[in-house]
Amino acid sequence: MLEKVAFTVYPVTDVPRARAFYEGLLGLDTHGTEKIGKEMAWIEYDLPGGGCFAIANFTENTPHATAGGTIAFEVNDLDALLAHLKSNGVEFMSDMTHSPACRMAVCLDPDGNSILLHQLKNK
Repeated sequence: MLEKVAFTVYPVTDVPRARAFYEGLLGLDTHGTEKIGKEMAWIEYDLPGGGCFAIANFTENTPHATAGGTIAFEVNDLDALLAHLKSNGVEFMSDMTHSPACRMAVCLDPDGNSILLHQLKNK
């Protein structure tokens, strides 16, 4: 019955600051799907491998690292991305975690939402 995840959305309190993080530091591109009202924003980022991630400032949800959900972004060079984010003062919740299949680390966006950065190990 379910086909796919349509999108994941995170609440943000400061849209320009959130965009600087997601677009500037993580390199996401809006691909022209930005929808901004007079004071409300809903910004979608279509991911190259499929799926959609969005940020919004008008939901009733409060940004928080333990809100119950975490988005996991697959990356091709986890070490380089972690170095880039750390050099820009991004906060991490833990050191890198290793499993037999992958490596991952969890950072926080400027509003305190948790983001899992994930890289599959070579097979």
